[in-house]
Amino acid sequence: MTGVSLISVSACTAMLVAWVIERKTSNAGIVDVFWAFGMMLAGAYYAYTGSAPGWLRMVVAALAAGWFLRLGFHILRRLIRESEEDGRYQAMRAWLGNHAGIGFFAFFQLQAGFIVLLSLPFLAVANTPEPSVVMVVAGIAVAIVAFLGEATADKQLEEFRADPQNRGLTCRQGWWRYSRHPNYFFEWLHWFAYPIMGFGGPFGYWLWLAPLGMLAFLIFFTGIPFSEQQALRSRGDDYRRYQEQTSAFFPWPPSIRHENP
Repeated sequence: MTGVSLISVSACTAMLVAWVIERKTSNAGIVDVFWAFGMMLAGAYYAYTGSAPGWLRMVVAALAAGWFLRLGFHILRRLIRESEEDGRYQAMRAWLGNHAGIGFFAFFQLQAGFIVLLSLPFLAVANTPEPSVVMVVAGIAVAIVAFLGEATADKQLEEFRADPQNRGLTCRQGWWRYSRHPNYFFEWLHWFAYPIMGFGGPFGYWLWLAPLGMLAFLIFFTGIPFSEQQALRSRGDDYRRYQEQTSAFFPWPPSIRHENP
């Protein structure tokens, strides 16, 4: 069995387990936890089995572990702390109606497919025969900036939500003053690390599909559209003003009206 095949079977099996948990708890948010940890394990596997120099494979393993362990535990803590299912999945459950069982099964298996697809940059970099030390260092620098940015944005949002007085309001603190989705922006930035590190390798050009594909997913499919719809349902006019005043994705100074929402 090839590495990609093994990751495919493992991801589908893991998401089957996640789906069983969802059936018992009626909380589909578990899929995000399994996805994050699945990506971490895929990165570790490709690093272990790759043909690149050992030091580069260690870098790949460290980046995958650092990024996805933090993300996975962040989502898990939120899942445990919050009694209600994420609004996005509540809306999906309502839309699926009596077909929620098979609908979520298909959705969870789709996430398994994303693990297989989005872990390919780990495979490519871990098989770069003659990496450039300078480019690898540059890639690590990008990954560190992305990690710190997303971790900070998540903490700012978590602290805002922890205050009962902010219920029904939109976070406009820190990075959230400059972007409606800074966590997605830094997620996207993170994927530039791999084409930079794999520069000059046999998959160098193909690796640029990672940030391009992630940008498309975040802006048009799985990220911003669903988040915006849920924000409008839960925060109404406050979020509409936020949309008018704040960049959707790329951090940018807000309009002057932002000062008086």
